[in-house]
Amino acid sequence: MPSALPDGDPMPEDGALPPHALAGAGDRPLGFYLHVPYCATRCGYCDFNTYTATELRGTGGVLASRENYADTLIDEVRLARKVLGDDPRPVRTVFVGGGTPTLLPAADLARMLGAIRDEFGLAEDAEITTEANPESVDPAYLAELREGGFNRISFGMQSARQHVLKILDRTHTPGRPEACVAEARAAGFEHVNLDLIYGTPGESDDDWRASLEAVLGAGPDHVSAYALIVEEGTQLARRIRRGEVPMTDDDVHADRYLIAESVLSQAGYSWYEVSNWATSEAARCLHNELYWRGADWWGAGPGAHSHVGGVRWWNVKHPGAYAAALAAGRSPGAGRELLSDEDRRVERILLELRLADGCPLSLLAPAGLAASRRALADGLLEPAPYDDGRAVLTLRGRLLADAVVRDLVD
Repeated sequence: MPSALPDGDPMPEDGALPPHALAGAGDRPLGFYLHVPYCATRCGYCDFNTYTATELRGTGGVLASRENYADTLIDEVRLARKVLGDDPRPVRTVFVGGGTPTLLPAADLARMLGAIRDEFGLAEDAEITTEANPESVDPAYLAELREGGFNRISFGMQSARQHVLKILDRTHTPGRPEACVAEARAAGFEHVNLDLIYGTPGESDDDWRASLEAVLGAGPDHVSAYALIVEEGTQLARRIRRGEVPMTDDDVHADRYLIAESVLSQAGYSWYEVSNWATSEAARCLHNELYWRGADWWGAGPGAHSHVGGVRWWNVKHPGAYAAALAAGRSPGAGRELLSDEDRRVERILLELRLADGCPLSLLAPAGLAASRRALADGLLEPAPYDDGRAVLTLRGRLLADAVVRDLVD
C-alpha cells in the first residue's frame, strides 16, 4: 500500500500561510500539481497514493467517486486563490499526475485546468502537462486534451519487452507507447515524454537496449529513465521476498544507466537532470525544474504536497477524506512544516547537484566544501565548473550521485 505521510505541525483549517511565505513571491515562478489518484489496476512496483475501484469500494462513498473528482479538485483550486490572496503571479506550469489522469474524461482535465486559468491566469508560455497511460487514450481523446489547453504529455512506457512489462504488472502492449507519440504529435502536442524504468528483475542489457531503441524510433523530445526502486509493502517486494523473482543490484543499475547515457547522447538527447534527457532546452520539463530549484507550487488532490515560500504541506491521502474536508469548507491539509534557512540550504544542495549546471559551491559548509575537493580529485565533479564556483557531476559522479550529495551536505 502507499507509504505514510510525514509527521508535521497541524494545518490551519482555512489553510492560511504565515505572512513570510509570500514575501518576495514575485521573484519566484508558481506552478500547480494536480493529483488524480485513480488507476484501473495496481502495478506491482507502485507505492504512489493511488486507488483502484475495488480499493475504494465502501471506503468513501460518493465523495471518492471519479465522476465527482474534477469538481472536488476545482474546490481546492479556489481555496488556493483564497489562501494566496492578491498574489499577482500567473501560473507558469501545470502538471497533472497520478494515478492515471487519463482515466478521467478529457473534458474533466480541461475543466481543472480552466479553474486555474480563471482563478490565477496562465503565463503566456505556460507549460501544461498531463501523464497518460498508453492504453487509456486514443486520437480523439488526445485532440480534446490539446484543444483544452494541454501542450505537453508524458506516456508511461517503462519497457518495450512484454516479459518486463509483465513483471511490472503493466497492462499496455509493446508498441502502443510509440504509437501514442505519433498520435500526440498529430493532435498538436509540442512536447512529448516517454518514461522508462530499468533494472526490472529478468530484464537483460539487450532488453534495455531494445527499449531505448524503441524510444528513439518513436522520436519524443524528452526521455525520463529511472532505476527500479523496490518499495516495501508493494506486490513486487513480496514476490522478491518469496523468491519468485530476483532482486537486481546497484551494479546492474549502473550498467543500464551507462547504456542509456550512451544511446541517448549519441541520438542527440542531453541530460539536464540525472534521470532526464531532452533534445533541447525548450523540451525540458519546466514543472520539474520548479521542484528542483525550490520554486513555489500548489499540489491539489489527495496526498499532494505543496511548497510556498519555505512552507511545505501535504494533503490527507484518502479521496473520501479529501473530498469531505473540502465539502465542509476546510483545507484538506494533513500537516505542514516551516523550513529553516538550514533546511532550505540542504535541500538546494540535494536537488541542484542533480542538475546539469550543478549547485553553487557557496552553498557548502566547510565540511561539505572539503568533501567537494575530494570528489573533484576522485573524478566525481567536473573541473572547469568547479573552478568557476559550481559543483557539477561527471558521468561517474551521476552514478554515485546519492553518495556525493550525502558528503556535500555535511
